[in-house]
Amino acid sequence: MEREVDQLLSNPYAASLAYVSVAVLALVVFLFLFEVVTRYNCWDEIRKGNVAVAMATGGKIFGICNIFRFSIEANDSVYESMGWAGFGFVLLLAAYFLFEFLTPVFRIDDEIGRDNRAVGFIAMMISVALSYVIGATVII
Repeated sequence: MEREVDQLLSNPYAASLAYVSVAVLALVVFLFLFEVVTRYNCWDEIRKGNVAVAMATGGKIFGICNIFRFSIEANDSVYESMGWAGFGFVLLLAAYFLFEFLTPVFRIDDEIGRDNRAVGFIAMMISVALSYVIGATVII
């Protein structure tokens, strides 16, 4: 099966479609998992206009896609890209929990849920910045 998939992916259009499809599927799964671990409902809050939640969620989306980008640039297979994306998501989630742990004066989830844009911005930047560090390790 892997051989047939590799032959199909030798076509650049099919490869592009495969990588994008896998990335979108991974995003759906990872955003669902992120939704499970936060105290707020991302999509309800975004619909209400909560910019802090939108920034934190956007940072996660960018982070996962950026890790995929590095993996694709390293000429990894679709399977390896999925592995890197999963690994990257776990690291981004760990960083989110570490951010929560290292700020004992307030709860990150509560502040983002209250539309504290400063906290939402920091959460977004942590995801974006770490995605570059994680992505750089893909090439090693």
